[in-house]
Amino acid sequence: TARPAFYALRQGGWRDYVTLLHPPYTLWNLSYVALGWALAPVRDWALLGWTALAFLLALGVGAHALDELQGRPLQTLIPTRVLVTLAVVSIGAASAIGSVIAVQRTLWLLAFVAAGAFLVIAYNLELLGGAFHGAFWLAASWGSFPVLTAYFAAAHTLRIAAIAAAIYAFAMLLIQRWLSTPVRAVRRKPASEVTDAQRAIAPSAERALKVLAALNICVGIAALLARV
Repeated sequence: TARPAFYALRQGGWRDYVTLLHPPYTLWNLSYVALGWALAPVRDWALLGWTALAFLLALGVGAHALDELQGRPLQTLIPTRVLVTLAVVSIGAASAIGSVIAVQRTLWLLAFVAAGAFLVIAYNLELLGGAFHGAFWLAASWGSFPVLTAYFAAAHTLRIAAIAAAIYAFAMLLIQRWLSTPVRAVRRKPASEVTDAQRAIAPSAERALKVLAALNICVGIAALLARV
């Protein structure tokens, strides 16, 4: 039986929690936090740490826990009550971190906190008939939003460099979505529901996904090293 994702570990126990984190994609998203922070004219490593932690909790844990509640796409055995607890606690903690930073630095950041909490819940629970669950919202929420939030938290404004980086992140997440569609079909759907075209492109698409994840993580590391 094919694993539901190339990074999915064998089903059961602690391995389910590692799989739930979507490690390559979570690190990919966190690289955009690093990129946004590094582009800002302020070098505050503590701020970077707290911002990264907030996104790790909200996206890495909360969003993925909510997503797993919608049909178990990763086929984990994590109890439903545990997934709900993980989602509530992690998203709540991320919002609390963002609110504290906002009070300490600029209250305008509260708008980002509210938007982030809404997007995580609306996207992953497919609220409002899935109005916020399309490719656009994936790219905006998982790509552009971390860049803009990290930059604004540090600079208290948005400049052209942040906008350009957000466009880059948006495009990368769109590509990720396009590539992952045939891969998910082959790995998660019954063979009878997979088209010949999906079956043909899936191996190359998955290799491209692995390379893109690694390259984007490298971009985040490079951005941080440039500020050391």
